[in-house]
Amino acid sequence: MDIDRDTLQQLYYYLKLTRHLEERVTSLYRQGKVVGGVWTSNGTEAVSVGFAYALEKDDITAPYFRDMGAFLVRGITPRRIMAQYFGKKTGVSGGKEGNVHIGDINFGVCGFPSHLADNYPVAAGAALAFKIRGEKRIAAACTGDGGTSRGDFHEALNLASVLKLPVVFFCNNNQYAYSMPHQKQMAIKDVAERALAYGMASEIVDGNDVVAVYSVAKKAYEKARAGHVPTFIECKTMRMHGHSEHDAAKYVPRELLEEWKKKDPIQRMEKYLIENNMASDEEMKEIDKRVQDVIEDAEKFAENSPYPDGKEAIEGLYATPIRKGVKEL
Repeated sequence: MDIDRDTLQQLYYYLKLTRHLEERVTSLYRQGKVVGGVWTSNGTEAVSVGFAYALEKDDITAPYFRDMGAFLVRGITPRRIMAQYFGKKTGVSGGKEGNVHIGDINFGVCGFPSHLADNYPVAAGAALAFKIRGEKRIAAACTGDGGTSRGDFHEALNLASVLKLPVVFFCNNNQYAYSMPHQKQMAIKDVAERALAYGMASEIVDGNDVVAVYSVAKKAYEKARAGHVPTFIECKTMRMHGHSEHDAAKYVPRELLEEWKKKDPIQRMEKYLIENNMASDEEMKEIDKRVQDVIEDAEKFAENSPYPDGKEAIEGLYATPIRKGVKEL
């Protein structure tokens, strides 16, 4: 796929923003400033950045908790995300909910629940609505390899295949479902084989190559948009931290981590940009500074934001209007 220079640089920007924002959150967590735990996408950022950047403005995505890149790409600002981790009123959920339970339908992002793969049927439902209305919109959802062993995963794939829905399902196969390695979770080599049972097209892509993920996603979206055909895409990658930041991941062989460290998605994208003359050294430095400035601003914003008032505790629990005016945050 022919990808223009600006798109490639933006993909790189969001890779770096995702990595460094989560690293800052992790640092703040260790200082005791973050409310709750921290689950990062370290090493797997190319998956969420790639599939989210390929979406169009009016499309819907149902990400999961390792999809920080998707939240950022879709327009949920680092300010609101950082405030979410601080439990502040200016956070995505207004100071309520878990800190990774991020979603804002104003930006086409469905809210995420803790139960992995629950977002698959949500995306299928959105796709069904698009088909009924005759809209040229698609839905995309992502879960981890562990999520593909749950019932909601299979129900969503079956429904999407039978009804020929314009939805694309992504699997962030990061090798471990918490501490359960892939080979002990399923008796197949590739998660993508599971889609075959439902007569659904599937693909396997290098999940550490953001250009490859973006390209495969773009083609699947075009197919879904044109003919209401669902696709399942397995992204092979490796979670370089534990399940969360309180997990030392001692169950992961050190040599496996060393092997995947050489495939770091950010380093690979840097090499790609330089070797293909898609970014100069000066442009790379400008992107680094932009990322740093955005994160510094987000941290200050979160620290200076107020906590929610007690009277606001029940707001948002029922069918209240969607909040407007959040883009300036």
